[in-house]
Amino acid sequence: MNLIIDIGNTLQKIAVFHNDECVYNQSVAVITKEKITSVFNQYAIQNAIISSVAEIDVETAAFLQKHTKLIHYTHQTKLPITLLYKSVETLGLDRIANAVGAAALFPNRNVLSIQAGTCLVFDFVNKKNEYLGGSISPGLKMRFETLNKKTKKLPLIKDNDEHFHFLGKDTQESILSGVINGVCYEIDGFINDYKSAYQELIVLFSGGDAPRLQKFIKNTIFAAPYVVLKGLNEIIKNNV
Repeated sequence: MNLIIDIGNTLQKIAVFHNDECVYNQSVAVITKEKITSVFNQYAIQNAIISSVAEIDVETAAFLQKHTKLIHYTHQTKLPITLLYKSVETLGLDRIANAVGAAALFPNRNVLSIQAGTCLVFDFVNKKNEYLGGSISPGLKMRFETLNKKTKKLPLIKDNDEHFHFLGKDTQESILSGVINGVCYEIDGFINDYKSAYQELIVLFSGGDAPRLQKFIKNTIFAAPYVVLKGLNEIIKNNV
């Protein structure tokens, strides 16, 4: 079995894969050695990989190094897709895993994988299993916070599930409309452009804000909450 650790900007995820099936998945604030040990007590872990935007706890890393075949995931790690990005060394490892996962879910297809989290990230893999790139812009929370911090009077709006309309009738409604509708228009606009350039496009949607946004997206999308974890598991399989 394969252990996946994905440390993002907001959440840290632990997953266990048995072949291609995710049999365990949990998001926590901080991954500790104790948490990893409890997972090992439940599953016969053989291989592990860490994808991190920050340094992982030293004790946790040492434990994994001792008890698993640990894949040191870097820009030099062997991949099942070809990266045609101009500056691969600056490409986020999470974006690479996202692209690998998308290609694994829909092999030999044009796939656009969208992550709606801290940032709104688009990654595109063509039907030749070539990663061409994508785009990055602020996510929902970042947009709400920027409006508050970069102006003198606009309040910090915390997004919720209350109804909102494209025509905001007070300041809160106006901010909700501008941010949420703006993100959705951005997503649909990008999807339409990709559809014009690449035939039979498959669109995947994941990330913490995906459930909030997906009901407002006009294009057909596939919910893929584990696409990055799936990609990391594929990278393990490609290196073991």
